[in-house]
Amino acid sequence: MQNLFLIYLILINLITFVLMGVDKKKARNNQWRISEKTLWIGALLFGAIGVWLGMKIFHHKTKHTSFKIGIPILILLELIALYYIRPFL
Repeated sequence: MQNLFLIYLILINLITFVLMGVDKKKARNNQWRISEKTLWIGALLFGAIGVWLGMKIFHHKTKHTSFKIGIPILILLELIALYYIRPFL
């Protein structure tokens, strides 16, 4: 069970990281964008680290206060949650 959850964490963070990169590319090309709601849902599904890495590497959503402040808070909350659910995995 722990291995499956670890695989899930890696995949969801990889997905959110890629979504940030794709959205940044679409923003540069004035194309249809990935909604902030979609990015937040991915972050809330334990993908906040992927979003944060995407913000840092792609320089994307860095001026949005909700992302600039919210994602680090969400990472902290997810780490706390992981600490407490660890015994159940």
